[in-house]
Amino acid sequence: MIRRPCYGNAMVKGIFFDLGGTLFHYEGANRRIGSALMGAMTRLGAESTEHIGLAYGRANREVAKEYAELDYYLHSDLFEETFRRAVQHLDLTFDKDVYGVFRDIQHHTIVEGLSLKEDCLATLEVLKDEGLYLSIVSNIDEDMLQPLVARESLQDFLNHWTSSEAAQSCKPHEKFFRLSLDLSGLQPSEVLFVGDSPEHDVLGAQAIGMQTALVRNGDLTAPLQSGKETPEPDYTIDMLSELVAIVRTE
Repeated sequence: MIRRPCYGNAMVKGIFFDLGGTLFHYEGANRRIGSALMGAMTRLGAESTEHIGLAYGRANREVAKEYAELDYYLHSDLFEETFRRAVQHLDLTFDKDVYGVFRDIQHHTIVEGLSLKEDCLATLEVLKDEGLYLSIVSNIDEDMLQPLVARESLQDFLNHWTSSEAAQSCKPHEKFFRLSLDLSGLQPSEVLFVGDSPEHDVLGAQAIGMQTALVRNGDLTAPLQSGKETPEPDYTIDMLSELVAIVRTE
């Protein structure tokens, strides 16, 4: 665990978690979605897997930068726009039926294919026993968040969970954080925000006075980073279980 000097060192009374890359692994789902993408683009006429990868990477960077300027968006729209943009970069023609098959695989893979971090449930149990207010604050659509919470029985540990769709706001914008604070009844200085995205989680949470813990996932970069300059997190962790020591020393 790496810690930078903390500005307030206030007692943590609540922890707000991001979802993907924080409580859940991306790796397995990313591989399955990548395979489905290759199949969809091949059906549209793409001949080179290398070109597909380059086109989708370019599309992802472009769309991430554009959507970063929006206060709110649905991820279903972001996913479709990224796919459409990749099709354009490959000089292919978008086909709604081909995209529909890919969209369904992508959605199913997110809902059924994301796996919990190995120490997630044990850590949540300890944090709950410590009397902390626990919640999920995730840039995700309702039809993905609700099934994931139910599948893993996360409601047994959480006080609330909120999607960007329910909030009608996406991190890093202030509205989503304020709504979550209102639900918790906590002050910003009493909350530790835990996430894997420097731009969505660290930047947004620190802007309203929350402490932050950035989760590192090896060499993986959090999705939808647009290149904005971001502040240093208060903590940098590799395992969720490291949070226990953080809250006990606050």
